[in-house]
Amino acid sequence: MEPGAHSGHFGWHSTQIRTDPMTKPFLILQLRPETEASDDEFAAFLAKGGLEPGEVRRIRLDQEAIPEDLTLDDLSGVIVGGGPGCVSDAPEEKTAQEARIEAAVLGLMPQVTARDFPFLGCCYGIGILGAHLGAEVGKGRYGEPVGTADCRVTEAGQDDPLLDQVPESFAAFVGHKEALHVLPEGCTHLVASDSCPYQMVRHGQHVYATQFHPEADGAGFETRIRIYRNKGYFPPETAEDLIAMCRAAEVRAPEVILRNFVNRYRR
Repeated sequence: MEPGAHSGHFGWHSTQIRTDPMTKPFLILQLRPETEASDDEFAAFLAKGGLEPGEVRRIRLDQEAIPEDLTLDDLSGVIVGGGPGCVSDAPEEKTAQEARIEAAVLGLMPQVTARDFPFLGCCYGIGILGAHLGAEVGKGRYGEPVGTADCRVTEAGQDDPLLDQVPESFAAFVGHKEALHVLPEGCTHLVASDSCPYQMVRHGQHVYATQFHPEADGAGFETRIRIYRNKGYFPPETAEDLIAMCRAAEVRAPEVILRNFVNRYRR
């Protein structure tokens, strides 16, 4: 039986989605309310994942809900992008939009994990997975400034198909305020770093999340630095130095993970 091979509805209201009956698209859920950042991230998912526009269904959760009649059986997999929200923030600290986006993503996680359905949560997505599984997610320990992290594949990760052709040590773009404090129950630890121990985990066999950005390259991170320079990720006056660092960084391995996810679950 292929991953997640039984039906179930998400439970949101919207217009009906029509897709090519011969293909099952990847659902790309985006959380960024800034159009330039969202469009750049979407283009990166396509380019780095080896995806054609016709192979995806894009939903910007700041603008629309997940349609009620879209089921996991309609999809090859789910990819969740990053965003400025934090699941560990107190309810009163979240804007109405951030709370609505968080609820939408958390709302699909029970079916994803119960069915072990192909899922890749990027940055924000690891917090969502951890929160859904009841693990501690917070800002107290492992936040990382905008830049690169030196990651290493764990012993368990060396046998994981998404890390095929990924070197044991690699650089990845990061920039986050919160992180997993413990490994969630039912998860396998795949990638670590000294600055943030849980850089990539897998729940079951097909539900993945990364703290780093597998879609990001230097140009994409330059765009995000300019957009989020006043959002508390770094001192605004350091933006140009960070951009220079991103331009000079050699970051290639993370996109292999994204492409391996697409190639493994495309159907």
